[in-house]
Amino acid sequence: MSNLASIIRNSSIAIVILLGLMGADNMNGYLWWKSFHIVMVTSWFAGLFYLPRIFVNLAMVPEGPQHDAERRRLLLMTNKLFRFMTPIGVLAIVSGLWIWLGYGLTGGWMHAKLVGVLLLIGYHAMCYNRTEDFNRGTNRHSHVWYRWFNEIPVLLLILVVVLVVVKPF
Repeated sequence: MSNLASIIRNSSIAIVILLGLMGADNMNGYLWWKSFHIVMVTSWFAGLFYLPRIFVNLAMVPEGPQHDAERRRLLLMTNKLFRFMTPIGVLAIVSGLWIWLGYGLTGGWMHAKLVGVLLLIGYHAMCYNRTEDFNRGTNRHSHVWYRWFNEIPVLLLILVVVLVVVKPF
């Protein structure tokens, strides 16, 4: 594990412990958890937005040994980004669950948001499958397909933000 990844992981663990010590029974603790959750969700989405862009570039690399260096570089970026964004996604989900269960947020909007989160988890899993396809050299999709695939997290972000902010039901 690189020094940066180790620093981020250890910092995240320290933040979670600190937030846990604040407790779930006061407004100050809620605001700290909410802040942490927003940072983790934003960071997770950064990965969910960027990884499919790397897929687009990988799908555009021509076949042949003269392009092996480019393919290896993009695969390295893909694998590192996936390994980096997965624990961040886990922290986003854990902090969201802590807020939901610890502070009793309810309503139809919350149920709809949870469906959105489940869809995001499914999208993350699809990104894993696409990463493995590229690693094995078995990708079946064109760069155009990945351009459309890249739009899915944008739509899910809009859905989740509207549900959380507007709380339409």
